[in-house]
Amino acid sequence: MPYGHFGDGCMHVRIDLPLDRPGGTAVFREFLLAAADLVVGYGGSLSGEHGDGRARSELLDKMYSSEALALQAAVKRVFDPGNLLNPGVIVDPAPLDADLRIPAAPLVRQKLALAYRHDGGNFTQAVHRCTGVGKCRADNTGTGGVMCPSYLATREEKDSTRGRARVLQEMINGTDVRGGWRAPEVHAALDLCLSCKGCASDCPTGVDMGSYKSEVLYQSYRGRLRPASHYSLGWLPRWAALARVAPGLVNTAARWGGRAGLAAAGIDHRRHIPAFAPRSFRSWFAANVPADAPGDDVVLFVDTFTDHFTPEIGIATVRVLQDAGYAPRLTRRRQCCGLTWISTGQLDTARRVLGRTVETLRPFAERGVPVVGMEPSCTAVLRADAAELLDSPAAATVAEATRTLAELLTARGWAPPSMQGSRVVAQPHCHHHSVMGWADDAALLATAGAEVVRLGGCCGLAGNFGVEKGHYEVSVAVAEQQLLPAVRAADPDTALLADGYSCRTQLADLSDRRGLHLAQLLAARLPDRP
Repeated sequence: MPYGHFGDGCMHVRIDLPLDRPGGTAVFREFLLAAADLVVGYGGSLSGEHGDGRARSELLDKMYSSEALALQAAVKRVFDPGNLLNPGVIVDPAPLDADLRIPAAPLVRQKLALAYRHDGGNFTQAVHRCTGVGKCRADNTGTGGVMCPSYLATREEKDSTRGRARVLQEMINGTDVRGGWRAPEVHAALDLCLSCKGCASDCPTGVDMGSYKSEVLYQSYRGRLRPASHYSLGWLPRWAALARVAPGLVNTAARWGGRAGLAAAGIDHRRHIPAFAPRSFRSWFAANVPADAPGDDVVLFVDTFTDHFTPEIGIATVRVLQDAGYAPRLTRRRQCCGLTWISTGQLDTARRVLGRTVETLRPFAERGVPVVGMEPSCTAVLRADAAELLDSPAAATVAEATRTLAELLTARGWAPPSMQGSRVVAQPHCHHHSVMGWADDAALLATAGAEVVRLGGCCGLAGNFGVEKGHYEVSVAVAEQQLLPAVRAADPDTALLADGYSCRTQLADLSDRRGLHLAQLLAARLPDRP
């Protein structure tokens, strides 16, 4: 039972009938006739709040008398004597199985990069999760939902989760959309997908368009030249590691690169290149946190963004964890979750990078040591994408050990510093919302006494999406759905909570306000240590 209108006693169920096999249509017909008898026998309605239409008109004589049906036919003859309007519906109905579109959904034979664990390893079954409900076309951002930011920006069906799923279904069918993974229609439909994963949690049938987009990009560009942004942004962890040698020099070169440099990298000229921090978080940690510090062990997953761009967030996280009685530890080797390679469909590289990280973290996880992520999108990779890419017991073990900062602190019962009288506008990262959920963050802030306004929707940057050429306008339009209006309405004393590096970057680019990480909000209110 995927969902329902429980107040009306209406339940939506998805039943996989064998329409693609011999005799499947007969099974479909027999099932509906028997189900109709059962519903009517209990005094129910065949159509609920929906119309009777082509799918149920043949069943109407089970619910209405012959006199009532004859009266409906007489009314139709008065207003439609030529039977031009919806012939075969309600009056003189066609058989309910007369116009079935028998699915032509062959299995995808290529080797897939992702496991599709919840769909039996079947990409065809995964994209056919979409049954056309259309919740992705509704604006549920006002209640904390995310799906579907691109549709809300363009109002084009092709930019909805449903529209994209339909194109992928047709790609597999090979009738209306030809050319397979590289079909122009497929790439046009997926171009404005932000890979926010809002659909993975908000869609009633669990469509995960972000993963499907990664698969399409992987299959399309495997062994071929890729767009420039896949190299400049997709390989960011490698470039960041190189920049660590002389971050100031790299920052100067980036400023002097100008439009030509951005264009060559596939980056919109209206975007600003974030500056590398003069000192990495790992360098600070080695100099300031004793190896024998007391407390319960916890391993920090040091992502590329925290390490090279915002070490102050790592420093704040250490302070909060120490106050909660933990002893933060780092792995000896640098880690990367492979996120930027995943979002650009470079899944072989992502698998190698993530595999090494999982093996590094596995011994800690097996000993029961929590792994705490600071960047939500990277934490979500360890919690969800790792199992899809690696499909291994080690990935499952690490996923089970991985926590957000709020999850760890809430489970421990840590008393946060008082935030009484503080107002907070919170923009949860989309992957945080979709994979981990934001309940523990909300609970922690409530315990602290903060007055919180939680925004729905996406910030619009979404990693590489909003930085790439051709996406700027949609990126800004998405930010205007919730984030930017809330920022403009907030008074200067209101804190803007944005754990995601993308969210904070979007704020810096499109407003004069600075976003803060949860660790920074909490650490700023802790008493000074002697």
